[in-house]
Formats: sequence, C-alpha cells, structure tokens
Amino acid sequence: MFIDTHTHLDGDEFATDRAEVMARAREAGVGKVFLPAIDIKSTEAILDVCRQYPGYAYPMVGLHPEEVRADWRDVLAQMKQYLKPENRFIAIGEVGLDYYWSREFEQEQLDAFEEQVKWSVETRLPLMIHCRKGQNEMVQLLRRYKNDLPGGVFHCFTGNEHEAEELLQFDNFVLGIGGVLTFKKSHLPEVLPAAVPLDRIVIETDSPYMAPVPMRGQRNESAYVKFVLQRLAEAYGVSDDAVAEATNAAAKRIFPLAFAE
Repeated sequence: MFIDTHTHLDGDEFATDRAEVMARAREAGVGKVFLPAIDIKSTEAILDVCRQYPGYAYPMVGLHPEEVRADWRDVLAQMKQYLKPENRFIAIGEVGLDYYWSREFEQEQLDAFEEQVKWSVETRLPLMIHCRKGQNEMVQLLRRYKNDLPGGVFHCFTGNEHEAEELLQFDNFVLGIGGVLTFKKSHLPEVLPAAVPLDRIVIETDSPYMAPVPMRGQRNESAYVKFVLQRLAEAYGVSDDAVAEATNAAAKRIFPLAFAE
C-alpha cells in the first residue's frame, strides 16, 4: 500500500465518476488520499468528499497562491473559521507562492502565505507548499519561522540539486514527487538520488493534472501514483516495496493526524 499525498479529487473533473476513481485507487494499492483546498468553495467540496470516504480521504485547508487577490484578508478570515476540530484537517494547504504567470499580486501572495504559515505554527498542522518561480522569496520567509514550523511538503518538486538541498534544510519537510519524474526530459531521476535521501520524499499525483507516463495527456487520478513509485524505485535502484515503505513512513511522520485512528 502507498499514499497519494496530493490529489484534487474534489474537482469537477471527477464529478461523474468519483466512486470509480476511488475504487481504482484502492485496487492499485493506494491506502489513503490527501486532498488540499485552493479556496473557500473547494474547502466545502473537500470536506464533503472526505465525509463520504472516512478513513481513506483526508482534508487540508488553505488558499492557493493563484487564488490570492486584493481581498485575501477577508477570504482567509472566512477560511480560518473552518479550522475547528470536527473538520479534522491534516494540514494547511495548498499554500505558497506562484509568480509563473504574473507578479500582479506579489505582495499579497507573500502576506497571505505568511499568514497561513502562522496558522501552521499555531495549530501544529504541517504545510502543503506550492511554489513556482518564487523559491528565493519562499525560503527567505520560511527561515523566519524555521524553529517553530511543524513540518510539511514542498509539493511538486522539479528543481535541481542545489534547490533540493536548500529546501531540505527545513527539518521535517519533505519533497512531493509526482508525474514530472516520469517525463522523458525530466532530470529528476538523476537529481533525486544524488541530493535527496529516500526518506525525505512523499509521492503524489496532483490529479487531475500532470498524469505520469504512460498515462500522460489523460486526466490524472490517484491510481496512477503507482507509476511515480515505480520510476522512483528505478532511479534509486531499490524495490517498489522499499519506496512504498519509505514514502509511507515519511507521510506518517509529516501527517500524523491521518494515521491517528
């Protein structure tokens, strides 16, 4: 069994066949799925899905950087109201910085991210961090809280050895590795064994996005995380079982509330 630590199974893309998608995931060996929020609407949707699949689907709450606008304070004030014990969130996420398309809300993204980092410190819930074209700013911000952070995941890591080492300076953080690992032009099969201990990795799909080879171009789903696991095993020269064991242990370490039952 292994874990898909980042999947958007609440999305409209799964509206007509979510039950079948969940069944295929279980059949493929996926023991749990973790669902990050991106805004208020998705938080409601995620909680609904997780109530339908107790002990299998686990929710996170956070405002995705691409959803940050001038009204971010009001949005976060509303989202924080969801942070109560009965909702059983396992993490603060998906949060972070994304300057890939635009820097229009650069300062707002930084401020919203910092506010949610504070949520993590206050609640002791780990962070699920999304970062594109903003690693320097992200690292600078996180360093201010380094001694207080409970841990988390740098989701969808696609960087080089230097970038990996820079992120792994944060104790109890791991790298989330997904379908990009399997792409023909990916340098991750070389970078990861050179710079990242296997016990600092969790696996993820980010479904419905970025389906791994041999499913590339299709809608991604949690069952396909097995292809990420298999490619990791090849890259590290170990068995599939060894990767499952290491990544499960990392997930358990980072997200203890998902294993508390």
